[in-house]
Amino acid sequence: MDSIFSVIGSYVEWDVRSFLLFCVVFILTTDYIKNRRPASFPPGPWAFPIVGNMFSVDHNKAHESITQLAQKYGDVYSLRMGQEWLVVLNGSGILKEALVNQGDSLADRPPLPMQLDISKGQGVVFTSGHMWKQQRRFMLSTLRYFGLGKKSLEPIILDEFTNCSKEFQSYKGKPFNPRPIIGNAVSNIICSLVFGHRFEYNDEKFKQMVSWFETALQLEASIWAQLYNSFPLLMRRLPGPHQTIFVIWDKVRDFIREEVKKHKENWDPSDQRDYIDCYLNEIETTKGQAGHTFDEENLIMCVMELFVAGSETTSTTLRWAFLYMAKYPEVQAKVQAEIDKVIGQSRQPSMDDRTNLPFTDAVLHEIQRISNIVPLSVPHMTNKDIKLGGYTVPKGSTIIPNLTSVLMDKNEWETPEIFNPGHFLNKEGKFVKPTAFIPFSAGKRVCLGENLARMELFLFFTSFLQHFTFSMPAGVKPKMDYVFGVTLAPWQYEISASLREALTD
Repeated sequence: MDSIFSVIGSYVEWDVRSFLLFCVVFILTTDYIKNRRPASFPPGPWAFPIVGNMFSVDHNKAHESITQLAQKYGDVYSLRMGQEWLVVLNGSGILKEALVNQGDSLADRPPLPMQLDISKGQGVVFTSGHMWKQQRRFMLSTLRYFGLGKKSLEPIILDEFTNCSKEFQSYKGKPFNPRPIIGNAVSNIICSLVFGHRFEYNDEKFKQMVSWFETALQLEASIWAQLYNSFPLLMRRLPGPHQTIFVIWDKVRDFIREEVKKHKENWDPSDQRDYIDCYLNEIETTKGQAGHTFDEENLIMCVMELFVAGSETTSTTLRWAFLYMAKYPEVQAKVQAEIDKVIGQSRQPSMDDRTNLPFTDAVLHEIQRISNIVPLSVPHMTNKDIKLGGYTVPKGSTIIPNLTSVLMDKNEWETPEIFNPGHFLNKEGKFVKPTAFIPFSAGKRVCLGENLARMELFLFFTSFLQHFTFSMPAGVKPKMDYVFGVTLAPWQYEISASLREALTD
């Protein structure tokens, strides 16, 4: 009897093993057939079953890994992330061909599960088609009405600098972390357009919200976000850092919702004070109209995107600027000398001064280039089959424009890895902007806040150098390493901002 059970047990054991082996072979075969590279598709590294190239890329410096792969596979190559294929574009020629010459074909955004769960398919940044066109058109026209890209916005920026300068002066030359102050100052510009008012630097609730942006953007570029986008049904149910992203954006959304509520309490359609007022008016006037996309939840999402796009990149660039000025004091001194000669100390800078400050302008552009704030831009998606670099890229493919490959291209820049303001100066010392300078991307989906960012960066940077000299604490060298995320931010640091001698006399 024992021998019979032994035989049956052995048979069952092998049967289970055979079944498991069959399952593994079936899954691997199905994965291979489903996810093999299509004919004429761009080449790329061999992909593991199920996860693809997810663990082939260093997610702490993904832009560097992706740029290195281009040296082996060319300017147009593919990566597989989970069940999705990505096409990575490298070099100014291919990016111009794709984003500008074939811009209409790449104007859409891919339906990334994480972004869809955050935005609920609303807003401007990650929407496509009718929703994107209608919301973007309204956002641009409204912001222009309130001064976006116009001289009327200069006093708001310069007044905010005055408040920021007082905060810097309060440390009396002692080291401090500029992150919260700069984040608050830059965010206040967009607040004036969106909310109609600014927030004080000691407003703890607002400071907390601004600090969340950097954390969320770092997590959204991490391996956790990639896993979420590849296996959303599983990751939605698992704990982990990816869940923190949703907690952060829910809190930011609640903050904005409170502001909208306050606006609705004393809203007057005949007196539109800011973006929220205009949007509330648009909700009322489009009610019942076919095809309208205006509602309160969309308003909240649009405001949230304005906050992030309108504050995080600019404040991060300024933090890099302080570091580079501390690292290269001779450059800082030359900028200050030019500002003193052209503007002096008796008045504030103006955008009209830009053409007379070629070296200052060149330094600011070089800071933007080498700090490479948004290294991989925002993904695009093809809305029809296209040809790129001799390959066929099918409709519905996710496109990654590798801005790093352009901003750090040795064929475009004399010393791409070295801070060199000469990249933006001709032999006569006049400012020139090479076509390879595309920190805001290019084409149909170019950053809609580019004009605001350019104005803020010039006025803030020039004002800071007019009033302060930046240096590291005694015995501390500037740490130029980055923290990888959707944006490349410097590690938290302390710096000394000493009021210039001419201003202390």
